Amino acid sequence: MNEFLKKDKAYIWHPFTQMKGWLESDQTVITEAKGIKLIDTEGKEYYDGVSSLWVNIHGHRHPKIDQAIIDQLGKVAHSTALGLANVPASEFAQMLVEVSPEGLNKVFYSDDGSTAVEVALKMAFQYWQHKGKPNKNKFIALNQSYHGDTVGSVSVGGIDLFHRVFKPLLFEPYHIPSPSCYHCSLTQKEECHMQCVEVLEKVLKEHHDKIAGLVIEPLVQAAAGMLMAPAGYLKRVRELTKKYDVLLIADEVATGFGRTGRMFACDNECVSPDLMCISKGITGGYMPLAATLTTDEIYHAFLGDMKDKKTFYHGHSYTANQLACAAGIASLEIFKEEKTIEKMQEKIYLIRERLDKIGEMVHVGEARQRGMIIGIELMKDKENGVPYAWEDCMGAVVCMKAREHGLFIRPVGDVVVFMPPLCSTIEEINKMLDIIEISIHEITDLGETAQEGGGAHF
Repeated sequence: MNEFLKKDKAYIWHPFTQMKGWLESDQTVITEAKGIKLIDTEGKEYYDGVSSLWVNIHGHRHPKIDQAIIDQLGKVAHSTALGLANVPASEFAQMLVEVSPEGLNKVFYSDDGSTAVEVALKMAFQYWQHKGKPNKNKFIALNQSYHGDTVGSVSVGGIDLFHRVFKPLLFEPYHIPSPSCYHCSLTQKEECHMQCVEVLEKVLKEHHDKIAGLVIEPLVQAAAGMLMAPAGYLKRVRELTKKYDVLLIADEVATGFGRTGRMFACDNECVSPDLMCISKGITGGYMPLAATLTTDEIYHAFLGDMKDKKTFYHGHSYTANQLACAAGIASLEIFKEEKTIEKMQEKIYLIRERLDKIGEMVHVGEARQRGMIIGIELMKDKENGVPYAWEDCMGAVVCMKAREHGLFIRPVGDVVVFMPPLCSTIEEINKMLDIIEISIHEITDLGETAQEGGGAHF
């Protein structure tokens, strides 16, 4: 055990990790990275197949982002946004508005995805107070949703494993079915007429006078196992929320910044939400930053004299941090200069072709894709839909086998997640998918079983 791992095991509590297993097992320690490769203390290289938990866009150590941060360090690293403006935050806000769905003209900065959603919930709640409708104070959330780990964002989450222990702390939303066709309990897949939308309309019709907003991960419920909504679902949700005067909050933390093949998932169905939460890829994977974008209508509802007490009392110490905003500016410029979105289309097509083959494997229940977001669901008995036992940790075991072959990926339960940096080449994508296919074969077909020391269910 090297000195860094000793210190890690002595002092660090890792997220979403059973520390007993972590302490009992050897672990990989990363010392550097370049392009789409991570490098450990032994000099071994790994493809970064989950973009360092879905944040890296243009690769590690991209010279343009590196230089933007260095240049900003020569000016100022951080000054508060409480009572002061700053240059990169102002410039970046304009750029975010220009690339976001129409109507989102105001930017509220925060620190991460959870806080971006927390901001949106509080804005929606307070908005209706200012509009003279205080009874509109509840929310609609999807089953299997995940919006972060602060108390408000957990309240609108729907993953029992993550959230049940905190139930006494939470407020209760109206829950509606996940639009995942593969897991649908409302009908047979071949008979899908989006009955899940009918359930939503029933809730809205009966309770719209009590509902402030509906929170949704557009197109893909990521932490639920990359669950994919059918085409047209998001557009219908937008139509219904407008019809019943309910705010639509789009959580684009995982799906934003090109992941679905468009800049934002909402763009795929020409949807403009009332509030949009963004983080993860916002700085190209360099620094923590988040933003909640909203409309002029919502923004203006908070304007007034001090005596009106309409101020939005929410903020963070590092709100609008200059270094992070400088990285964000550089990242958006790279999207334009390197034609990132345009170049993705060939890669998306390649992945689709490869997943057709992977989906035919004996122990793959479904291989699903939206842009460059991929979920490969492992199944013990594919024909009868029988999953592996929870304690087998089959997803984690496959991912550990992939690491032996030089690919770092993480599962969500028994769904193997593949979300490479958008800059990955055709050759690199093929190599990573080769490793995934080989690893699934070696573990599921050959019957290897062994639990990953730290656990890996997110």
